[in-house]
Amino acid sequence: MPNSLDQIGSSDDTRVNSIEFLPSPERILLEKSINAPLSNQIIACRQKIADIIHGRSDRLLVVVGPCSIHDPESALEYSEYVRGWRELYGDEMEIVMRTYWEKPRTTVGWKGLINDPDLDGSNRVEKGLRTARRLLWEINGKGVPTATEFLDPISPQFYADLISWGAIGARTTESQIHRELASGLSCPVGFKNGTDGSVQIAVDAMRASAWQHTFLGAGKDGRIGIVNTSGNSDSHIILRGSTQGTNYDDLSVRQASEMAKKFHLPHQVMIDVSHQNSQKDYRRQMEGIDETALQIRGDTGRILGVMIESHLFEGNQSHTPGKDDPKKLEYGKSITDACVDIATTEEMLEKLASAKRK
Repeated sequence: MPNSLDQIGSSDDTRVNSIEFLPSPERILLEKSINAPLSNQIIACRQKIADIIHGRSDRLLVVVGPCSIHDPESALEYSEYVRGWRELYGDEMEIVMRTYWEKPRTTVGWKGLINDPDLDGSNRVEKGLRTARRLLWEINGKGVPTATEFLDPISPQFYADLISWGAIGARTTESQIHRELASGLSCPVGFKNGTDGSVQIAVDAMRASAWQHTFLGAGKDGRIGIVNTSGNSDSHIILRGSTQGTNYDDLSVRQASEMAKKFHLPHQVMIDVSHQNSQKDYRRQMEGIDETALQIRGDTGRILGVMIESHLFEGNQSHTPGKDDPKKLEYGKSITDACVDIATTEEMLEKLASAKRK
């Protein structure tokens, strides 16, 4: 019997160039640990969001912020605006800042701050994890709750304690791995409809994630183990449009709501006014806001929240890691999906708040 992996045949890892080992999640958590007041703040925000999802609160959940965060300085500046909006619209809305660290790619491209924090193709993942955690710690420290899309099944161990709301994207909602992941997350979760427009996969994901699951995963000490979850019933549908067009109209919202009701699931939905609901034109996010505000004003009881892609300055800029110089990037402008600017965001928030008041 061989007593070393070196003595085993060479049929494994034929396409793996190298494996770089990371510090354990526990070690990185302790570098920016959260104290009792901050922990209680995050838990309280999660409960407020859960109350909105289950209809115990009539406030609106608004997830707003950059498509992705690539520059810590501009992210911190943006969080100051979110803090002001939370104070201004606290009676009508629970406003949470988008802090997206990982980007799903249709083919290839920059995979986000965790994977490539220097934006140069060097892929310094350990630095990316520390940067993401530090930023989450600082933003939450301002009293601003954070939201993210959970893409990698292991990376949440490094920062999920600082997240108040999570999303599972259109490309991963149908994934068993992500449904299992959602079943063990401590925060409420939104599932997006598929890129082809299917809402059924989001409903199926809600049903699956509400159940107990057993699967392989990493513990806080970095060891691989068997994870047993209790299930997550704080979930909802996110309508983000599809290749067929927008789906924020009253009929689409009503149909999605009825699909969730059929299985006794939380039936209020969130409208993502970006992505295919804006037909990839960031300026058309306002059209989604106008229609959503109209339905809110009509008190249909089917809309729990809105997602907006917003940054300090409007539009976006192209950047190819390893080809373009990161030092030449414009400050406060997205390098992934185009976003609306601060002034437009404030106009959107005022429309939503006004609709809730009426």
